[in-house]
This record gives sequence, structure tokens and C-alpha cells, in this order.
Amino acid sequence: MNNLTKALAEEFGGQGLRVLTVSPGPTRTRNGETLAEFLAQAPGRMGITTGRLTEPRETAALVTFLASPVSGNLTGADYLADGGAIKTV
Repeated sequence: MNNLTKALAEEFGGQGLRVLTVSPGPTRTRNGETLAEFLAQAPGRMGITTGRLTEPRETAALVTFLASPVSGNLTGADYLADGGAIKTV
């Protein structure tokens, strides 16, 4: 996905198009456990640095920012919203 994002940004940037991706990590949604059980155990099981799951509204806020004119000079990048779950560089 990163390579495609960068290639498309390069190809279409001259036409004023920006290409950005958002990679959400573990997000709080419903599953078979009670919500309290899941929320208490999931961050530890997944090694999430912040100790909590991402709220859907947080990912939505990131997408809203990236789609806005405020981020008009951003292109060819992936934005990871995972609370520190992915430890690789």
C-alpha cells in the first residue's frame, strides 16, 4: 500500500491530486466478550503502547484532517493510527 500511495502521488501530483492512506490499528468495536472484558484485556494482548484501543472518532478525525485544506501539502504518505501496536520502524 505504501508503494502504491507513493507511486500514485508522484504520478498525479502535478495535476493537483493528493494521495494519502490511513492504516487504523485495533479499533474499539463489538465482539463476543462483554465490552468491559474486552476493553480490559485487549490492549495488553495486542501490546498497544497507549494501553487502549483507538476510538472510531479518532480515526474519523484523522481522515477529516487529511481531507481538509489544512493538510494541503501532504501527499504520498500513510498515516498509522494504532496506539503504538506496530513496533517496527
